[in-house]
Amino acid sequence: MKPPKHPAPANSVLRQVNEPERLEALHSYQILDTDPEQVFNDLAQLSAFICGTPMSLISLIDEERQWFKAKVGLDNKQTPREHAFCQYAMRANDVYEVSDATADSRFANNPLVTGDPHIRFYAGAPLLTPEGQPLGTLCTLDTVPRHLSTDQREALRVLARQVMAHLELRRTRLQLEDERQKLVGVLSMANSTNEALYANHRNEIFVKQEQRLVRIATADLHYVEALGDYVNLHTTRERFTVYGTMKDLETKLPGRDFARIHRKYIVRLDRILAIEADVALLDCNAAITSARAPVRVPIGSSYKAGLLGRLNLV
Repeated sequence: MKPPKHPAPANSVLRQVNEPERLEALHSYQILDTDPEQVFNDLAQLSAFICGTPMSLISLIDEERQWFKAKVGLDNKQTPREHAFCQYAMRANDVYEVSDATADSRFANNPLVTGDPHIRFYAGAPLLTPEGQPLGTLCTLDTVPRHLSTDQREALRVLARQVMAHLELRRTRLQLEDERQKLVGVLSMANSTNEALYANHRNEIFVKQEQRLVRIATADLHYVEALGDYVNLHTTRERFTVYGTMKDLETKLPGRDFARIHRKYIVRLDRILAIEADVALLDCNAAITSARAPVRVPIGSSYKAGLLGRLNLV
Protein backbone atom coordinates (compact mmCIF):
# COMPACT_ATOMS: atom_id res chain seq x y z
CA MET A 1 0.00 0.00 0.00
CA LYS A 2 1.14 3.51 -0.73
CA PRO A 3 1.66 5.71 2.35
CA PRO A 4 -1.12 8.31 2.83
CA LYS A 5 -0.45 11.72 1.38
CA HIS A 6 -0.22 14.45 3.97
CA PRO A 7 -0.72 18.18 3.36
CA ALA A 8 2.15 20.51 2.69
CA PRO A 9 3.96 21.71 5.82
CA ALA A 10 3.07 25.00 7.45
CA ASN A 11 5.86 26.86 5.68
CA SER A 12 4.36 26.14 2.24
CA VAL A 13 3.54 29.04 -0.07
CA LEU A 14 0.19 30.72 0.57
CA ARG A 15 -1.71 32.86 -1.89
CA GLN A 16 -1.66 36.64 -1.61
CA VAL A 17 -4.82 38.42 -0.52
CA ASN A 18 -5.94 42.03 -0.99
CA GLU A 19 -6.46 42.78 2.69
CA PRO A 20 -8.68 45.91 2.37
CA GLU A 21 -11.01 44.05 -0.02
CA ARG A 22 -11.00 40.99 2.24
CA LEU A 23 -11.92 43.06 5.31
CA GLU A 24 -14.66 44.86 3.38
CA ALA A 25 -16.11 41.48 2.42
CA LEU A 26 -15.90 40.24 6.02
CA HIS A 27 -17.70 43.28 7.43
CA SER A 28 -20.43 42.98 4.81
CA TYR A 29 -21.64 39.83 6.58
CA GLN A 30 -22.30 41.76 9.83
CA ILE A 31 -21.29 38.66 11.75
CA LEU A 32 -18.51 39.83 14.08
CA ASP A 33 -19.39 40.00 17.79
CA THR A 34 -22.85 38.54 17.24
CA ASP A 35 -24.48 36.06 19.60
CA PRO A 36 -24.00 32.29 19.15
CA GLU A 37 -26.32 30.64 16.61
CA GLN A 38 -27.28 26.99 16.75
CA VAL A 39 -26.55 26.22 13.11
CA PHE A 40 -22.92 27.35 13.45
CA ASN A 41 -22.52 25.58 16.80
CA ASP A 42 -23.80 22.37 15.18
CA LEU A 43 -21.32 22.62 12.30
CA ALA A 44 -18.41 23.17 14.68
CA GLN A 45 -19.56 20.22 16.82
CA LEU A 46 -19.91 18.03 13.74
CA SER A 47 -16.39 18.86 12.54
CA ALA A 48 -14.94 17.92 15.94
CA PHE A 49 -16.91 14.66 15.92
CA ILE A 50 -15.88 13.67 12.38
CA CYS A 51 -12.23 14.59 12.87
CA GLY A 52 -12.10 13.03 16.33
CA THR A 53 -10.64 16.13 17.99
CA PRO A 54 -11.55 17.77 21.31
CA MET A 55 -11.61 21.26 19.81
CA SER A 56 -13.18 22.89 16.77
CA LEU A 57 -13.76 26.52 15.78
CA ILE A 58 -15.47 28.71 13.24
CA SER A 59 -12.88 31.46 13.21
CA LEU A 60 -13.19 34.84 11.48
CA ILE A 61 -10.14 37.06 11.05
CA ASP A 62 -10.45 40.84 11.24
CA GLU A 63 -7.73 43.49 11.44
CA GLU A 64 -6.32 42.52 14.83
CA ARG A 65 -7.91 39.30 16.06
CA GLN A 66 -9.46 35.98 15.28
CA TRP A 67 -13.00 35.89 16.62
CA PHE A 68 -14.94 32.68 17.11
CA LYS A 69 -18.51 32.52 15.84
CA ALA A 70 -18.70 28.98 17.20
CA LYS A 71 -16.37 26.99 19.40
CA VAL A 72 -16.09 23.50 20.85
CA GLY A 73 -13.69 22.67 23.68
CA LEU A 74 -12.39 26.24 24.02
CA ASP A 75 -13.56 29.01 26.33
CA ASN A 76 -11.96 32.03 24.64
CA LYS A 77 -14.14 34.18 22.40
CA GLN A 78 -11.14 35.50 20.48
CA THR A 79 -7.35 35.59 20.38
CA PRO A 80 -4.85 38.04 18.84
CA ARG A 81 -4.48 37.65 15.09
CA GLU A 82 -0.72 37.29 15.42
CA HIS A 83 -1.27 34.02 17.33
CA ALA A 84 -3.85 32.62 14.90
CA PHE A 85 -3.08 29.47 12.91
CA CYS A 86 -6.15 30.49 10.89
CA GLN A 87 -4.49 33.57 9.43
CA TYR A 88 -2.35 31.16 7.41
CA ALA A 89 -5.00 28.51 6.81
CA MET A 90 -7.53 30.94 5.35
CA ARG A 91 -5.03 31.74 2.53
CA ALA A 92 -4.46 28.10 1.65
CA ASN A 93 -5.94 26.52 -1.48
CA ASP A 94 -7.08 23.47 0.47
CA VAL A 95 -7.29 22.12 4.00
CA TYR A 96 -4.25 23.46 5.86
CA GLU A 97 -2.82 20.91 8.26
CA VAL A 98 -0.15 21.19 10.95
CA SER A 99 0.49 17.70 12.33
CA ASP A 100 2.75 18.79 15.22
CA ALA A 101 3.02 22.49 16.02
CA THR A 102 6.01 22.00 18.33
CA ALA A 103 8.01 20.69 15.38
CA ASP A 104 7.14 23.65 13.15
CA SER A 105 9.26 26.79 13.49
CA ARG A 106 6.26 28.97 12.59
CA PHE A 107 4.23 27.78 15.56
CA ALA A 108 6.63 26.24 18.09
CA ASN A 109 6.80 29.40 20.22
CA ASN A 110 3.15 30.38 19.75
CA PRO A 111 1.50 31.08 23.15
CA LEU A 112 -1.39 28.83 22.13
CA VAL A 113 1.15 26.02 21.74
CA THR A 114 3.42 26.69 24.71
CA GLY A 115 0.47 27.53 26.94
CA ASP A 116 -3.25 26.85 27.17
CA PRO A 117 -4.85 25.17 25.19
CA HIS A 118 -1.51 23.50 24.25
CA ILE A 119 -2.26 23.03 20.57
CA ARG A 120 -0.30 20.31 18.82
CA PHE A 121 -2.48 19.43 15.85
CA TYR A 122 -4.34 21.91 13.64
CA ALA A 123 -6.36 21.50 10.44
CA GLY A 124 -8.37 24.33 8.90
CA ALA A 125 -10.49 24.66 5.76
CA PRO A 126 -10.77 28.22 4.44
CA LEU A 127 -14.13 30.00 4.44
CA LEU A 128 -14.31 31.60 1.01
CA THR A 129 -16.90 34.07 -0.28
CA PRO A 130 -18.39 33.49 -3.76
CA GLU A 131 -15.82 36.03 -4.97
CA GLY A 132 -12.99 34.03 -3.41
CA GLN A 133 -12.27 36.33 -0.45
CA PRO A 134 -11.16 34.37 2.66
CA LEU A 135 -13.00 35.29 5.85
CA GLY A 136 -11.48 32.74 8.22
CA THR A 137 -11.65 28.98 8.66
CA LEU A 138 -13.52 26.03 9.99
CA CYS A 139 -10.77 24.38 11.98
CA THR A 140 -10.25 21.40 14.23
CA LEU A 141 -7.54 21.10 16.90
CA ASP A 142 -6.01 18.56 19.21
CA THR A 143 -3.50 18.50 22.07
CA VAL A 144 -1.61 15.58 20.54
CA PRO A 145 0.08 15.26 17.12
CA ARG A 146 -1.96 13.52 14.43
CA HIS A 147 -3.10 13.53 10.78
CA LEU A 148 -6.52 13.67 9.18
CA SER A 149 -7.63 10.84 6.94
CA THR A 150 -8.67 11.52 3.35
CA ASP A 151 -12.34 11.23 4.34
CA GLN A 152 -11.90 13.59 7.28
CA ARG A 153 -10.24 16.18 5.06
CA GLU A 154 -13.10 15.92 2.56
CA ALA A 155 -15.65 16.22 5.39
CA LEU A 156 -13.90 19.37 6.63
CA ARG A 157 -14.13 20.87 3.13
CA VAL A 158 -17.84 20.04 2.91
CA LEU A 159 -18.57 21.49 6.34
CA ALA A 160 -16.63 24.68 5.51
CA ARG A 161 -18.82 25.12 2.44
CA GLN A 162 -21.87 24.66 4.65
CA VAL A 163 -20.60 27.35 7.02
CA MET A 164 -20.27 29.73 4.08
CA ALA A 165 -23.70 28.77 2.76
CA HIS A 166 -25.24 29.70 6.11
CA LEU A 167 -23.23 32.91 6.27
CA GLU A 168 -24.60 33.79 2.82
CA LEU A 169 -28.17 32.97 3.88
CA ARG A 170 -27.74 35.05 7.01
CA ARG A 171 -26.38 38.01 5.04
CA THR A 172 -29.22 37.75 2.52
CA ARG A 173 -31.76 37.66 5.35
CA LEU A 174 -30.23 40.77 6.91
CA GLN A 175 -30.20 42.55 3.57
CA LEU A 176 -33.85 41.65 2.96
CA GLU A 177 -34.78 42.87 6.43
CA ASP A 178 -32.86 46.08 5.81
CA GLU A 179 -34.71 46.55 2.51
CA ARG A 180 -38.01 45.78 4.25
CA GLN A 181 -37.30 48.39 6.90
CA LYS A 182 -36.41 50.92 4.21
CA LEU A 183 -39.64 50.11 2.37
CA VAL A 184 -41.66 50.46 5.57
CA GLY A 185 -39.99 53.83 6.13
CA VAL A 186 -40.75 54.98 2.60
CA LEU A 187 -44.36 53.82 2.85
CA SER A 188 -44.71 55.48 6.25
CA MET A 189 -43.27 58.69 4.85
CA ALA A 190 -45.56 58.48 1.83
CA ASN A 191 -48.59 57.81 4.01
CA SER A 192 -47.65 60.68 6.30
CA THR A 193 -47.22 62.95 3.28
CA ASN A 194 -50.53 61.82 1.82
CA GLU A 195 -52.21 62.32 5.17
CA ALA A 196 -50.72 65.80 5.45
CA LEU A 197 -51.79 66.63 1.91
CA TYR A 198 -55.23 65.25 2.62
CA ALA A 199 -55.46 67.22 5.85
CA ASN A 200 -54.45 70.38 4.05
CA HIS A 201 -57.10 69.83 1.38
CA ARG A 202 -60.05 68.84 3.54
CA ASN A 203 -62.93 71.11 2.69
CA GLU A 204 -65.53 69.78 5.09
CA ILE A 205 -66.02 68.25 8.51
CA PHE A 206 -68.93 66.42 10.09
CA VAL A 207 -70.22 67.20 13.58
CA LYS A 208 -72.69 65.22 15.61
CA GLN A 209 -75.83 67.14 16.54
CA GLU A 210 -78.33 65.13 18.54
CA GLN A 211 -78.90 61.98 16.47
CA ARG A 212 -77.53 63.18 13.15
CA LEU A 213 -74.25 64.15 11.53
CA VAL A 214 -74.12 67.63 10.04
CA ARG A 215 -71.68 68.55 7.30
CA ILE A 216 -69.88 71.88 7.70
CA ALA A 217 -67.86 73.35 4.87
CA THR A 218 -64.59 74.59 6.31
CA ALA A 219 -64.93 77.70 4.11
CA ASP A 220 -68.03 78.59 6.20
CA LEU A 221 -66.27 78.07 9.52
CA HIS A 222 -65.05 81.38 10.96
CA TYR A 223 -63.51 80.35 14.25
CA VAL A 224 -63.54 77.69 16.97
CA GLU A 225 -63.94 78.54 20.65
CA ALA A 226 -63.12 76.23 23.55
CA LEU A 227 -65.58 75.89 26.43
CA GLY A 228 -64.25 73.36 28.92
CA ASP A 229 -64.93 69.90 27.54
CA TYR A 230 -66.87 71.33 24.60
CA VAL A 231 -66.08 73.57 21.64
CA ASN A 232 -68.23 76.03 19.73
CA LEU A 233 -67.87 76.08 15.97
CA HIS A 234 -68.97 79.46 14.60
CA THR A 235 -70.06 79.33 10.98
CA THR A 236 -71.64 81.81 8.58
CA ARG A 237 -75.19 80.69 9.46
CA GLU A 238 -75.09 79.19 12.94
CA ARG A 239 -73.10 77.92 15.88
CA PHE A 240 -72.49 74.23 16.62
CA THR A 241 -71.50 72.92 20.05
CA VAL A 242 -69.69 69.57 20.15
CA TYR A 243 -67.82 67.52 22.69
CA GLY A 244 -64.09 67.63 22.00
CA THR A 245 -60.77 69.38 22.46
CA MET A 246 -58.94 72.10 20.59
CA LYS A 247 -56.09 69.70 19.86
CA ASP A 248 -58.49 67.26 18.22
CA LEU A 249 -60.08 70.04 16.16
CA GLU A 250 -56.68 71.19 14.94
CA THR A 251 -56.05 67.79 13.38
CA LYS A 252 -59.41 67.87 11.62
CA LEU A 253 -59.04 71.31 10.01
CA PRO A 254 -56.87 72.11 6.98
CA GLY A 255 -53.66 73.61 8.35
CA ARG A 256 -53.24 75.91 5.35
CA ASP A 257 -56.50 77.75 6.17
CA PHE A 258 -56.67 77.78 9.97
CA ALA A 259 -54.37 78.88 12.77
CA ARG A 260 -54.55 78.52 16.51
CA ILE A 261 -54.06 81.99 17.95
CA HIS A 262 -54.97 81.30 21.59
CA ARG A 263 -55.31 78.25 23.79
CA LYS A 264 -59.09 78.80 23.45
CA TYR A 265 -59.35 79.95 19.82
CA ILE A 266 -58.70 78.67 16.31
CA VAL A 267 -59.50 81.11 13.50
CA ARG A 268 -59.81 80.96 9.74
CA LEU A 269 -57.00 83.12 8.38
CA ASP A 270 -59.01 84.71 5.57
CA ARG A 271 -61.52 85.98 8.14
CA ILE A 272 -58.96 88.22 9.86
CA LEU A 273 -59.69 91.84 9.03
CA ALA A 274 -57.12 93.44 11.28
CA ILE A 275 -54.90 92.91 14.30
CA GLU A 276 -54.96 95.45 17.09
CA ALA A 277 -52.30 94.80 19.73
CA ASP A 278 -53.23 91.34 21.06
CA VAL A 279 -56.65 91.08 19.44
CA ALA A 280 -57.67 89.74 16.01
CA LEU A 281 -60.72 91.32 14.37
CA LEU A 282 -62.70 88.73 12.44
CA ASP A 283 -65.28 89.25 9.70
CA CYS A 284 -68.01 86.98 11.02
CA ASN A 285 -71.19 88.60 9.65
CA ALA A 286 -73.88 85.95 9.90
CA ALA A 287 -77.54 85.59 9.11
CA ILE A 288 -78.36 84.93 12.76
CA THR A 289 -77.10 88.30 13.90
CA SER A 290 -77.67 91.83 12.70
CA ALA A 291 -74.39 93.05 14.13
CA ARG A 292 -71.93 94.29 11.54
CA ALA A 293 -69.02 94.84 13.93
CA PRO A 294 -66.08 92.44 13.68
CA VAL A 295 -65.72 89.74 16.30
CA ARG A 296 -62.78 90.40 18.63
CA VAL A 297 -60.70 87.33 19.44
CA PRO A 298 -57.71 87.50 21.82
CA ILE A 299 -54.27 86.45 20.60
CA GLY A 300 -52.18 84.46 23.08
CA SER A 301 -48.63 85.72 23.56
CA SER A 302 -47.16 82.30 22.76
CA TYR A 303 -49.12 82.13 19.50
CA LYS A 304 -48.58 85.65 18.18
CA ALA A 305 -45.25 85.09 16.46
CA GLY A 306 -46.62 82.04 14.69
CA LEU A 307 -49.68 83.95 13.55
CA LEU A 308 -47.66 86.88 12.21
CA GLY A 309 -45.44 84.41 10.38
CA ARG A 310 -48.51 83.10 8.54
CA LEU A 311 -49.51 86.57 7.32
CA ASN A 312 -48.12 88.36 4.31
CA LEU A 313 -46.66 91.34 6.13
CA VAL A 314 -45.40 94.29 4.13
